[in-house]
Amino acid sequence: MSGRRHHPKVGELTIPTWLLAFTLATLYGAGFHIWQGGGARRLALYLLAGWLGFGLGHFLGNAFKIQFVMIGALNIMTATLGSAIALFAARWLTTSEALAAHKD
Repeated sequence: MSGRRHHPKVGELTIPTWLLAFTLATLYGAGFHIWQGGGARRLALYLLAGWLGFGLGHFLGNAFKIQFVMIGALNIMTATLGSAIALFAARWLTTSEALAAHKD
């Protein structure tokens, strides 16, 4: 019907919420890269890890009904935790690969 607006259901992410999530996840990945250093490949890895971890953390928080810090429908606390875990895992995996290659 023309003129009717779609009102999102509880838990549905709107475009502004997606933009906030993308911005936060990008800032987490870029900030981690500034802190840890590395080249362009490392930056790409940290951005990807930040995005994936943020999304996974958000959806797992919703699945387990953890609603500690919310901004609209975005589960900030679990998304941030997911991003941090993914970023440290990416760092650990690249460091352990570098150490293994260095020993050979």
